[in-house]
Amino acid sequence: MKHVSAFTDDALGDLDAVALVDALRTGKVAATDVVEAAIARTEAVNPVLNGLAHATFDRARAMARSGGSGYFDGVPTFFKDNVDVEGMPTMQGTDAWNPVPHARHGDFAEFFLATGLIPLGKTQLSEFGFSGSAEHPRIGAVRNPWDTDFTAGASSSGAGAFVAAGVVPIAHANDGGGSIRIPAACNGLVGLKPSRGRLPQDKMSRQMPVRLVNDGVLTRSVRDTAAFYREAERIWRNRSLPPIGAVTGPGRERLRVAVVTRSINRDSSASVRDRTLETAALLSDLGHRVDNLDHSPIPAKFVDDFLLYWASLAMALVRTGQRTFGKSFDRSRLDNLTLGLDRHASRNLHRLPAAITRLRRLSRVTARFYLDYDILLTPTLAEDTPRIGHLDPTADYQQVIDRLVDWAAFTPLQNATGEPAVSLPLAQSEDGMPMGMMLAAPLGHERRLLELSYELEAAKPFTPMPGASA
Repeated sequence: MKHVSAFTDDALGDLDAVALVDALRTGKVAATDVVEAAIARTEAVNPVLNGLAHATFDRARAMARSGGSGYFDGVPTFFKDNVDVEGMPTMQGTDAWNPVPHARHGDFAEFFLATGLIPLGKTQLSEFGFSGSAEHPRIGAVRNPWDTDFTAGASSSGAGAFVAAGVVPIAHANDGGGSIRIPAACNGLVGLKPSRGRLPQDKMSRQMPVRLVNDGVLTRSVRDTAAFYREAERIWRNRSLPPIGAVTGPGRERLRVAVVTRSINRDSSASVRDRTLETAALLSDLGHRVDNLDHSPIPAKFVDDFLLYWASLAMALVRTGQRTFGKSFDRSRLDNLTLGLDRHASRNLHRLPAAITRLRRLSRVTARFYLDYDILLTPTLAEDTPRIGHLDPTADYQQVIDRLVDWAAFTPLQNATGEPAVSLPLAQSEDGMPMGMMLAAPLGHERRLLELSYELEAAKPFTPMPGASA
């Protein structure tokens, strides 16, 4: 296996974000040294991992020198390159137009910076976030630090690769069809997709007919994810959702857990199914009531409806490219997946209104499901992490989309319903690559997910990436 690790004996060490906050506050390390360490780590591993979309190292150094407010003050991080940040271009994982720095922060960036985190720049993603693997024909593939022959997942690929490799302990990610949870599963990380409306969003995400996209973070520990949402809630609170509060350990309540290893369109692979059932057995041993169900609570039309809506987003971007991204927009530079989605939408546009209506009603189906269960356990992905090339966006569109729909068979449900779900690195494949297990809960119940995540992390500690001990 071709490991790539940035962990070393510097100011970052192998600390997670919470431990780094403690080291900064007690004076064991200085913010300037921490940021320099993160910059050095980025420069050391990026030539291989290819996770960096845009660097703002001098800006990060200045922020470290001046200090700031917020719990995470001094902790280095990255934005994903699909949110607007003042002074940085937003390229959406493509090179189809000329980069132009933004004049002001988007709503999410303004919120994210209020936590005290110091961004070193932006991380790479698949083109517009449409694929589960970032393998751009000219920008290049983002590689997995556990083994560089494999994908780092997507669309938050650069964030996943950099957090797993130890470049930074926490990084921004967002999720429109699994894009927090997929890289979490591929890279052995904690990836919580929050409830719809839990965090502020940029205008483009807010205006979607079905608000699929939710922002969040990727981390190496449950406590880092819990700390981020605790601090996020202190900065900005959606009063229509139950509060998360400070979650510092397992909950006492024993939960009703439904286990599903078959999605609508396919079974999990044998190895993925076996690991999921092992996680179910662990939950049972911990005292939770576990029921095995034949399939997830999703109507048969969901796959086609989600794909058509996903494709309509591509069509909107392709058809309004010059107005949205500037006169330099060149659709001939878009990959086959984006262009194929555009064609799929245009050919099936008459079916879109009914598909949107069914997607909007899907939360009623899952709400009935959660009358009987507190948690839905599935694998995050239906198969092991694939090698680079399996989801090559320059290949025939039908091949790529069939493979993508097949692999990411479980994650899109919560994007349609708005419910929270977390991927935890509770298993490994036979070749030693991380494998994610996904826990989902009713709308607004992130606290329940975090408490259960703490319990599982304690019962089966996450395997660190080789080289993670500084």
